[in-house]
Amino acid sequence: MQIIKGFLLSYVKYGDSDAILHCFTEEIGFQSFFVKGLYTAKNKKKPYLFPLNYLFFSIPKKAAESRISRVSKLEAGTETHDFQNVAASSVLFFTADFLHQVLREEGKSEPLFQEILKVRNEFVAQNFDAYLAFIFRYLMISGVAPLKGNERYLNPESGIFEAEISHSFFNENVSEIWLKFLTAPEIYAVKLAKKDKTAFLDSLMIYCQFHITNFYIPNSLAVVREIFE
Repeated sequence: MQIIKGFLLSYVKYGDSDAILHCFTEEIGFQSFFVKGLYTAKNKKKPYLFPLNYLFFSIPKKAAESRISRVSKLEAGTETHDFQNVAASSVLFFTADFLHQVLREEGKSEPLFQEILKVRNEFVAQNFDAYLAFIFRYLMISGVAPLKGNERYLNPESGIFEAEISHSFFNENVSEIWLKFLTAPEIYAVKLAKKDKTAFLDSLMIYCQFHITNFYIPNSLAVVREIFE
């Protein structure tokens, strides 16, 4: 047996009582797990099913080579935190929704795994704006973040700051926000006004559409926008 550590991104009920969990793991990247009997009345581990929960999966050594690994034992990787308030649950779900989309073909990535751990700790500390910095960090780790520049307007397609505006949404204010994140010593400490949070989030989604193949805006974005507006 081996223990695989991972963050829960999404799950589906399978049959009457089983479940398939889609996770990003430290050891092998994106992986799906089959958990038998998770929905039975006597099973006390159904509360583990919340977005970005850190879980330990005990599986046979050869199981990690398959598309779906059968789990013999499921345990919580950290102490339980209260993510039941609306703000916490909405940003957790949106962040997990985003990751489930962009990581489906992702292999092992220690920097990315550690960044997910970091943003989860930010949520535990009730920094619910951390999802904005995290998406930016994902772009940096993936090598598609924009380059620093001295010009006024960010071109979201080329990832370069230019003298003339190239996209109507990337005005001077939005471009300045991107430059702020590019130059901040600690991006999770960056504070934005309410209107700037919405503008930056929308600009992040536009940028992702240019730089991530087949990217689509998660449906959960509407919930996040409603909660924070």
